Amino acid sequence: MTTVRLNSADSVSFDTDALIVGFRSGPDGPRPVADGLEAAFDGKLAASLAAVAFSGKPGEIAKIPTFGAITAPLLVAVGVGESLEDLRRAAGAAVRSLAGTARAALALDGDAEAVALGALLGAYGFDRYRTGEPPKAPVGELTVLTDADQAVAERATVLADSVKLVRDLVNTPPSDLWPARFAEIAEQTAAPLGIAVEVLDEKQLKDAGYGGLIGVGQGSVNPPRLVRLAYSHPEAAKTLAFVGKGITFDSGGLSLKPTSSMDWMKSDMGGAGAVFGALVGIAKLGLAVNVVGYLCLAENLPSGTAQRPSDVLHSYSGKTVEVLDTDAEGRLVLMDGIARAAEDGPDLIVDVATLTGAQIVALGWRTAGVMANDDEVREQVVEAAGAVGEAAWGMPLPDELRKGLDSPVADIANLHPERWGGMLTAAIFLKEFVPDGVRWAHIDMAGPAFNKGEPHGYTPKGGTGAITRTLIGLAERHASA
Repeated sequence: MTTVRLNSADSVSFDTDALIVGFRSGPDGPRPVADGLEAAFDGKLAASLAAVAFSGKPGEIAKIPTFGAITAPLLVAVGVGESLEDLRRAAGAAVRSLAGTARAALALDGDAEAVALGALLGAYGFDRYRTGEPPKAPVGELTVLTDADQAVAERATVLADSVKLVRDLVNTPPSDLWPARFAEIAEQTAAPLGIAVEVLDEKQLKDAGYGGLIGVGQGSVNPPRLVRLAYSHPEAAKTLAFVGKGITFDSGGLSLKPTSSMDWMKSDMGGAGAVFGALVGIAKLGLAVNVVGYLCLAENLPSGTAQRPSDVLHSYSGKTVEVLDTDAEGRLVLMDGIARAAEDGPDLIVDVATLTGAQIVALGWRTAGVMANDDEVREQVVEAAGAVGEAAWGMPLPDELRKGLDSPVADIANLHPERWGGMLTAAIFLKEFVPDGVRWAHIDMAGPAFNKGEPHGYTPKGGTGAITRTLIGLAERHASA
């Protein structure tokens, strides 16, 4: 468990195993943001860094021994850039590079919370299933050298723990995270925080008419669950509802995925993970807002009991849906969750999902797509994401695409026959289940939820915990002053 604290001590004399120092590029080369370092190195620091080709560009890292010039035996130079997100990424990248080190201090200047949060997010590892020699452990003790109040470190810890909770869930193999197990973890974690938890099993779901959840989950021996998490505050004036797609493994069902598209589908519960992590963070922060979270949990597998292309489902809203493709299953569980969430009378519904490969085609692996039934709501969500450093881009919902979802036998089909605009038509499908007058936004984060490439900044390989901080940020914006 990595901890962070704040200390106003001088970076030159602070006792630690490694000192991380921020640098900015200038006309005379990179210069440290911390005072006294150049003098401590007798003016030779710039030359030492030049010798290892360090230029100070954002996120660039260089390590040099200090040979007693300062108390710390190792100096880690990192380019900090100009924005808060540059600062978070710099802190994360530097801390990540020190895996195996017991203690590290950060002298990066700028916003202390950004430094602390980035550092904590960079100090992440997932070695639960290693049986041989484990990889190097993340830095155990972090100190941010700043005059800021200790409350900054406490808040950063809550945010980082919420994200790490989601990362752990996404990284857990589906053999250990089926719907009922996810529901159990949610209950065990949320209840002690004062979050009310309700879990509907397959019989209750069927009796209540949750046709989407039942249809998607009926092919698996692990039946579906709907988890309702409710956080309330006595001074709250607003209520938010978050709905998360929680497909604990997605084979595509009878519309089977190719292997290359299936081997990372343990991440298909990332939306439910983000909702869960956000509720935990919101409760720990004690925000003056009411938040209801729905985890729509199912395992999408082929079998003799699986739903078939051309089946018609009766959704919780009462609308019927023709299933043209069983691999377009996320929208089927979300349609039930959205309709149920609307019954809570929220001021805003936000659903979060690893919904479409089309999101990755349109926006890449790191930028989520945001769609809404209200332009102001869409921009509010995009702005909230940007404020916490999570990339998101507003996308339209063109009216002409709705006709492609017409079904000859049901109220709507779950798939547009054309591949073009798949992210948009998926959102248009979901919009059909939002009652009139209810403000709603949809976040498609199929790419950002799982990093298949190399680690970068504070983002590890594998589960990222994406959009968790965006949801917490939205709750903060709706909290009573």
